[in-house]
This record gives sequence, C-alpha cells and structure tokens, in this order.
Amino acid sequence: MLDPDEIVNSAKPDERSIMTYVSSYYHAFSGAQQAETAASRICKVLGVNQENERLMDEYEKLASDLLEWIKKKKPWLEDRSLSEDTLPAAQGKMDEFRGYRRGEKPPKIEQKGRLETNFNTLQTRLRLNNRPAFMPTEGKMIGDINKAWKGLETAERGFEEWLLSEMRRLERLDHLAKKFRLKCQIHEDWSSGKVEMLQELDYKSLSLHEIKALRRKHEAFQSDLAAHQDRVEQIAAIAQELNDLEYPQIAEVNTRCQVICDQWDTLGALTVKRSQALDDAETVLDRIDKLHLEFAIKAAPFYNWMDGAREDLGDMFIVHSVEEIQELMDAHEKFKKTLPDAQSEYDSIVQLANEVVQIGNQYDIKCALQNPYTALKVQDITSKWADLNNLVPERDEALNRETYKQQSHEQLRLQFANKANVIGPWIAKQMEAITAVTMSGSGTLEDQHHYMVQYDSAVNQFKPNIDELEVISQRVQEAMIFENRHTEFTMETIRVGWEQLLTAIQRNISEIDNQILTRDSKGITEEQLKEFRASFQHFDKNHSLKLEPFEFRCCLMSLGYAVKEDDKAQDPEFNRIMLICDPNGTGYITFQAFLDFVTSEVTDTDTAEQVMTSFKVLAGNKPYITADELRRELPPDQAEYCIARMAAYTGEDAVPGALDYMSFSTALYGESDL
Repeated sequence: MLDPDEIVNSAKPDERSIMTYVSSYYHAFSGAQQAETAASRICKVLGVNQENERLMDEYEKLASDLLEWIKKKKPWLEDRSLSEDTLPAAQGKMDEFRGYRRGEKPPKIEQKGRLETNFNTLQTRLRLNNRPAFMPTEGKMIGDINKAWKGLETAERGFEEWLLSEMRRLERLDHLAKKFRLKCQIHEDWSSGKVEMLQELDYKSLSLHEIKALRRKHEAFQSDLAAHQDRVEQIAAIAQELNDLEYPQIAEVNTRCQVICDQWDTLGALTVKRSQALDDAETVLDRIDKLHLEFAIKAAPFYNWMDGAREDLGDMFIVHSVEEIQELMDAHEKFKKTLPDAQSEYDSIVQLANEVVQIGNQYDIKCALQNPYTALKVQDITSKWADLNNLVPERDEALNRETYKQQSHEQLRLQFANKANVIGPWIAKQMEAITAVTMSGSGTLEDQHHYMVQYDSAVNQFKPNIDELEVISQRVQEAMIFENRHTEFTMETIRVGWEQLLTAIQRNISEIDNQILTRDSKGITEEQLKEFRASFQHFDKNHSLKLEPFEFRCCLMSLGYAVKEDDKAQDPEFNRIMLICDPNGTGYITFQAFLDFVTSEVTDTDTAEQVMTSFKVLAGNKPYITADELRRELPPDQAEYCIARMAAYTGEDAVPGALDYMSFSTALYGESDL
C-alpha cells in the first residue's frame, strides 16, 4: 500500500491502492456498528434482569413481614384465658380486640393486596421477557400466604365468639351468685335456732296440758318446714348451675350449700324424732285455745307467702328484649291484683291476735299471749306486711327502668339493621357489577381499567358508611346486645364482604394492567384480545375466570393446536403447553397465562442464543470475553453486573481473566444456574 503523502503528490494514484484503503475503512466501520448493536441488546437484557431481581427481593421481604406478623398474632387470638375471671376483664379484652381489628389489621390487608399485585406483575414481566416463572422461597407462595391469612381470620372469628360467650357466662355467673347469696341469707335467717329448738327436752318437765300444746306447736312447725322445702331445692339447683359454669368462688358456694343441706337433713331427722316423742303424750290437745290454733294455721302460710312474695319482689332479673321485660311486667300486675285478697287475709289474722289479747286482758290470763302453736307473733306479720307494701312500688320503678333500657336496646337494633340492610346488598351489587365487567370484556382495556378505577373511587367514597356501621356495632356490643331479629347481616359478614370487594377491585385492576402491558409489548390488536377473551370465556363454563385442564385442551383444539382429544392419553405437546402456562402446578389456567401463551406464539422475543451471539460480537468472535472488553462496551453498572456473575472460562484457549459468556447467557433464561 502507498503512504497518504504519495497519494496526494501523485497525479494519478494507483487504483488498487485506493480500493485497498476504501475496503479497510469499510471493514473498520462495519465492525464498530456490530459492537454497538450487540452492546445495546445486552444492556436491555441486563436491565430487565436487574429489575426482575429487585422485584423478587421486594416480594420476599413483603411476604416474610406479613407471615411473621400473622405468626405473631395467631397465638394471641388463640389464647382463651383472661387475666381475671370477671366481666370487666372480658370487656377489657374486647376493647383490646376491637383496637386490633380497627388499627392494626387494615394496614396488613393493604400489604397483602400489594404483595399479590407485585407477584402478578413480576410473573407477567418474566413471561413477557421469556424468563422462567418466579418461584418464591418455600412457604412464601401466594397460596401459603392466603392459607396463613385464612387461618388468621378463622382464629379471629373463634376468638370473638369465645369472648362474647365468656361475657355471657360471666354475666350469668354474677346474677346467679347474687341470687344464691340472697336465698341463702333468707333461709339461714329462717333456720336460725331451729336445730336447738328441736333438740330441747322441755316436754319432759311439762304438765299434760303443756305437752298437748307443745305437740300442736310442733305440727305447725312441720307445716312451716314443708313450706321451706322448695327454697332449699332452689339453693341446691343454683349451686349446681354455678358448678357447671365454673364459678371462680365455687368452693365457698359449695361449702355454704352443703352446710344448708346438712342442716336441712338434720332438721328433718330431728322433726321426726320430736314428733315421735310428742305422740306419746296423747292428752296434749285438751286445753288448746282455738284462737291460737286458727291464728297459727292462718299466720304460718300467710307468713311464708309474704316471704315468697318479698323474695319475688326483690329478685334480680336479667332480660334481653322488650318481650321478656313485658312478661315480667304482666306477672307483676297479676301479683298486684292478688293484694286485695291478701289484705283481707291479713286483716283476719290481725283480728285473731286482737281477740286473743282482748280475752287475755278480760280474764287476766298471763300466758294467753303466748301461742303454743307457732313462734310467729302478730308484730312479725305486721312488720313483714309493711315491708311487702313498700317493695311493690320499688319493683314498679325497677321494671319501668328496665323497660326503658330494653326499648333503647331495640332502637339500637333497628338502627344497626337499617344501616346493615343497605350496606350488605350494596356490597353484593358492586361485586356483581365488577364480575359483569370482567366477564363481558366490552370496550377497550383502557375502558375496562377506567370502569374499575371508577368502582374503586365509588367504594372509597362509600367507606364512611362502613365506619358509621362500626360505631353503631360498638354501641350494640357495649350495650350487651347479642341478637338482632331485624337483619340477617352481622358486622362480621359486612367486614368480610367489604374486604372481598376491595380485593376484587385491586385484583381486576392489576390483571387489566398486565393485559395492557401484554398487548403493548407483544404488538397485538384490541380485536385479537377480544377474540382470545371470547375463546377463553366460551370454554369457561362455570364462569370461574380460569380453565380446568380438560377445558384448556378443548380451547387449544379450537385454536388449531395439535393436541390429542382424549385427555387420558399421553400427550407430550399438551404437557409442554401446560408446563408453560401453569409452571407452579396449580391445576388451572388463568386468562393472563392463556393470553401470554397465545401471544408468545405469534411475537418475537429475546432468546439465549441471541444474547450469546451479541456477546460473541463484543468478544471479537472469541469463545470467551474479558473484563476489560465488558467495561469498554457496556455501561459501568451492567459491566460490573456481568463480571460478578460470569464464571471463569476453562477452555484450552483461555487467557488470564477470561469469562464464560455462554453459560451466563443460558442462565439468564433459566436454562442453567446463574
């Protein structure tokens, strides 16, 4: 070749020399253009791979945080113990649970939705860039997270049901304990001194007349004893119910009940023994005053009736409806109608006592005022009758207060029911509308996305109604209202429906975004998308938005794929397609997976061979590449990314620092380990 100076100074340069120079320039520029194209392709592939790894790391972190939170909360929700076995302790536990439901759980619901969205977006990116599907760490699959979440919600429901049941039990225990103590006190007051009285041997030193009087007195006591049998049985029944409900102070209750029962048995035995002794005194009844006898016969039952009436008037009650309090009101009104007859009986008893006093004063009989048939005195009857008349208006006032309370509770039930009967159907209607948009596929994907965003906005605007219902529900629980016949909805069913609605909207928005991304990246038309959707929905007979293997096989056959009609036969082609569309082995094909597959069949994507060819250009057709060549041809961050991940080249023609770009290229597409 000639030097440039020779060409300039020659009048007519040599034609072959000129051609040689031109050819050299052509080859130099052509090689530079190839290197630039190869570098550009590698940058694109590496950029996609780096972003995918970032999304994988973010998914792993979100999944770990959510599962750790669920693991932390489940033992608390499964704990069935109270700090104290009291109603205030149970109510405090309910307040703590309500704070968790409103303050701690909603952010975790949002985190779970974001986790599913990130997972679907990552899988879509991997499919669009011809990468293998992302397989999270064992135990962190979407199914594992949903299973853990379902377990958390099951624990929530069980915890709330247990807590409400415990509050009812403790309320019942408190009522029974007070009732038990009241009845025991009344019985103990009545039985005080009775054992000592029956053990007396006074009849041995009495005259015949006195023995007869003593026998009549004992018969009156037997009548009185029989009248108290019901009260002792009621005390035992209440003690048994307290045992069944595991009352904390049951030892004290059992001891007191046992003392009363033992004393009652002793009274019975002593009564029989004394009766036998008095039967031997056959002439005891000769000089008994008929007025005393009539007084005793009338006074004892009347006194027992007043005891029962006072006990009923002072009885504590617990009701949960207007109807129940009305029944108590009716019973009280019925009792008040018997008071005139009782007044007549009281007047007759007092008249008998007055006659005894009159006769005693008339004949100056000192023992006439002592009634041998009963220990009751007219002063006892008069005092108890006055107490009874004072208790009647007090009972009226207590029943009126409870009536007002139950009417207020009924208003709360109606307020909750009216709100819930609007919100429940509204949520169901929104779910149907979202399903209709998804199933119809009308309009463009952008139109469907716009509809979903509008639904999302409408749902968010409806949120204050849910909050208002939560406030009403809290008032209902604080008022200890456990049933509501005016609505079929509970706060729990409303919460579940609301969370399902929010999840459905976000899932559909994510799926539409992925379909738009698929359409734009694959270059398919809106008509093709509609055609694919129509084919998918034709074989989705149960409208579940996913195809079973048999339905998917029929769909492929309708599109012209060479798969066998018999789903029981061995079909390698169908198994290959199933592995592509369902890499996680879920047993069904979603529309997005179906769309990715059919679009991948008609569009061009990067392959491991194309990336390998690009590296070969950068390496100057060598089977290896050096770190200096990578740094010269690629951006700094992507060059260092390749150097850190490429294995050393081990071929016979290897030089120091040689890197194996072939194994690196296959690893990018999941054909080997990176």
